Amino acid sequence: MRTRWRALACAGLCAVLAWFLAEAGEIRQRAAEALALCGCSVIPALFPFLVLSILLVSLGFGELVSPYLAGLMTPLFRLPGCASSALLLGLAGGYPIGAQTAARLYQEGALTRGEAERLLAFCNNSNPVFLISVLGAGVFGSVRAGVWLWLIHILAALLTGLAFRRSGESGPPQYVTRNSPSRGPSLFAALVEAVRGGLTGMLSVCAFVIFFYVLASPLASLGGRLGPLLVGLTELFSLTPLLPADGFGFVLAAGCAGWGGLSVLCQTAAVLDGSGLRLRSCLAGKLLQGLLSAGLALALRGYVLG
Repeated sequence: MRTRWRALACAGLCAVLAWFLAEAGEIRQRAAEALALCGCSVIPALFPFLVLSILLVSLGFGELVSPYLAGLMTPLFRLPGCASSALLLGLAGGYPIGAQTAARLYQEGALTRGEAERLLAFCNNSNPVFLISVLGAGVFGSVRAGVWLWLIHILAALLTGLAFRRSGESGPPQYVTRNSPSRGPSLFAALVEAVRGGLTGMLSVCAFVIFFYVLASPLASLGGRLGPLLVGLTELFSLTPLLPADGFGFVLAAGCAGWGGLSVLCQTAAVLDGSGLRLRSCLAGKLLQGLLSAGLALALRGYVLG
């Protein structure tokens, strides 16, 4: 069975390679567009947050907020209070900062493997700038619509966390804190590590954005609603110019933002590489969050766009 799947994968990749060679000019143009997108939008929006999230975790941000948010995180999600740092940074900074923060908490010893993988199901989210400014104001011509997309996104993430609260290991949360703010690394050392880690993460993010941006280009030419749907499932940034400013576009925007796309899943896999955490919890969580987001947007589209 594994050999058959490998043969099918190789056949598909050969077909993609043949397409790249046959449309070399178009591929170069799309890659150049993706590079411009990374330089003008992705890097300015994500790199500062990547560095800041690493720096905060290294300096003990999770331990600082733990006493204040344990009363919410533990009964709702069966997670210690320090896990709230991944959720908060993920909601503020966008993909894949939530996943990176969860991995750092696990590597620092603040979370067990089961807790970290449970956290991965709902902490990796889109940032409000993309939802409110790019989608709301840019596509639907309404900041109000963007705010509703953001609220739907947050609610779907929290509902996903509730759905996954029983997954993973059983019993009460158990975690060990290796570093506290008082005996953590110096600010200078933590800053150097954060900038290096942010740069490495940013290279991976941009590489996947470029590749999937190019890969999604033939899907955009498909007629009707199929093209935008397939593009949104593949690469989120490529979906923006294809969204209609109507109820269908609102539902599709919410659902695809919750799902994140194959590009985001690969970005997440890149930041989890070497951490010992598995991607499958994040994959299942994003799938559920996408469905919940689409369902909420379907129920609210008349009110938001009316």
